Amino acid sequence: MSAHVDAAHVTRRFGDFTAVDDVGLQVEAGEVVGLLGANGAGKTTLIKMVLGLLRPTAGRVQLFGQPPGLEQRRRIGYVPQNLGLYTDLSVDENLAFRAEVFGCAQVGAGDLPGGRHVGDLPLGLQRRAAFAAALQHRPELLVLDEPTSGVSPLSRSELWDLIRSEADRGAGVLVSTHYMDEAVQADRLVVMARGRVVATGSEADVVGERRTLVVEAAHWEGAFAAVDGAGLRPLLAGRTIRVPGGEDDLPTLRQVLADAGVEADVRTAPATLEETLVELSR
Repeated sequence: MSAHVDAAHVTRRFGDFTAVDDVGLQVEAGEVVGLLGANGAGKTTLIKMVLGLLRPTAGRVQLFGQPPGLEQRRRIGYVPQNLGLYTDLSVDENLAFRAEVFGCAQVGAGDLPGGRHVGDLPLGLQRRAAFAAALQHRPELLVLDEPTSGVSPLSRSELWDLIRSEADRGAGVLVSTHYMDEAVQADRLVVMARGRVVATGSEADVVGERRTLVVEAAHWEGAFAAVDGAGLRPLLAGRTIRVPGGEDDLPTLRQVLADAGVEADVRTAPATLEETLVELSR
């Protein structure tokens, strides 16, 4: 059986700018694939090529074993960044319109305020309505472009429960996100930077053997100022300072702190997924 999504050596250029560069991507039935990358990494352009909304400059994309076309797209549920709803229509009217387009029965609004205009709803409810509209024809593939952006942690958790339930029933899911706590819920990660895939696999596969430097000091403000002043790109996690680098960078970091008169415990620790993503993006 062919993959739901099979993209090979896909490239997309806009004039002299290459937005996606020789990318491969597969999504199987029942699999949640998380697409990660900073803004401008090429995620949305890749998604649009998967959907057949943009043609690749080079390479090929197949949906369910065929080039993207009307019949293939009828098997997809798509939630774009802008939700894809008519804000001047009610939730019920949006659901009815989408049901008519796909020739399926309209689902009820459930606990959503079906009679209210979508544009009058909080963003969390708008996103739930977008999910309801995308799912009512029971798609075999869900394509979600940052579907939880801007909503509360509770709403994000509820939407991810829905994503997982769709995968459990057998749908393939391609979801882009910039939330690392969401990314780890995917079965497989694909990390993009500057239009290319720079890492793929599980969280452990992506992080690999990468390490980071950890600084703990009684006066963390002084330690942070010293490290930042040396251009070592520190991040603050609570009162712990984390600095990109490994064992070979320990002497330099210790010298920076000593020169600033800061007493601190300095050691290495496994890098987090977020730190790895920052490093790969650079």
